[in-house]
Amino acid sequence: MAQRDYYQILGVGRDAGEEDIKRSYRRLAMQYHPDKNPGDKEAEEKFKEASEAYEVLRDPQKREIYDHYGHEGLRGTGFTGFRGFEDIFSTFGDIFEDFFGFGTTQRGRTMARTGADLRYDLTVSFLDGAFGKEINIEIPRSMKCDYCGGSGAEPGTSPSTCPTCRGQGQVSRSQGFFSITTTCPHCQGEGEVIHTPCSQCRARKKVRKRKSIALKIPPGVETGSRLRLRGEGEEGERGGPPGDLYVIIHVEPHEFFGRDGDDITCQIPISFSQAALGEEIEVPTLNGTKKLPIPKGTQSGQLFRLKGEGFCHMRGYGRGDEIVEVIVKTPTKLTKRQEELLREFSTIEEGKSQKGFFRKRGR
Repeated sequence: MAQRDYYQILGVGRDAGEEDIKRSYRRLAMQYHPDKNPGDKEAEEKFKEASEAYEVLRDPQKREIYDHYGHEGLRGTGFTGFRGFEDIFSTFGDIFEDFFGFGTTQRGRTMARTGADLRYDLTVSFLDGAFGKEINIEIPRSMKCDYCGGSGAEPGTSPSTCPTCRGQGQVSRSQGFFSITTTCPHCQGEGEVIHTPCSQCRARKKVRKRKSIALKIPPGVETGSRLRLRGEGEEGERGGPPGDLYVIIHVEPHEFFGRDGDDITCQIPISFSQAALGEEIEVPTLNGTKKLPIPKGTQSGQLFRLKGEGFCHMRGYGRGDEIVEVIVKTPTKLTKRQEELLREFSTIEEGKSQKGFFRKRGR
């Protein structure tokens, strides 16, 4: 089923400004908020749909990709929308308080939060980018403290329920028709107070560790390619799912080959006689040497194509080509006999030129 246009979902034009987009989302989110429509599946879907549209159109980079390439372009960046309500509330928590001042009651301390996504920049060689490779990478990330079991309290002690919010993580007060809910200032939304912090994590409940992850680099990657590893980001909060890991590829240049999309390029020097008389030469490729016929009268800078000798197409079948540019080298050191032959050749060429000139002049 085709996805609806994000601008249509929010009811704004494609030239809408940030405030117009925010205002429209506020109206729709208030209308379809799950706390105002309990059990209404249609309202839930519209709430998710509007939130996804807002997430894209509020972000200049995502919006530019969407404007040029649509939903398919966003999928190419790894964007897949939200996993559920908890994802939306954790992403837009401050926005909902700014919009409504309500709508997250009973979600404070017990609300699961998705872990943060991580980025890792990986440099690979030109050949590894061409053929792919399986490697292990080490990712620094926050993981549950083993010493305190993730409680944040020194072993033998335990956190106590926050006396201000009574474990809810939020405090509420009535204002008009709505109950205004804000983060508890005493426990900072945790719902509990740690009196004796863990000596290892200092009450943070997590410590920084390095994790080894097996990574398969697909053939054909280029600089800027992004690989998404689901669930390899930061651990979630309160039982929430982990975030994802995005590996950004940087391909090193090659001393001989260049790259143009999925084609590889190279320059091959040939002699004057090879260019004039023609000859079959051997050309380096990613898969060893290949024979390339040079026809008579080849000019310096002329391009030849070796089919299927380029990079794999990452998003499809087949491979690119190898584009060979031949460079005719002018000899710099000639033997006496070579010089005699070239002078003789030059005399013949001059004779041909003069005859051609007079013929054109009608003489």
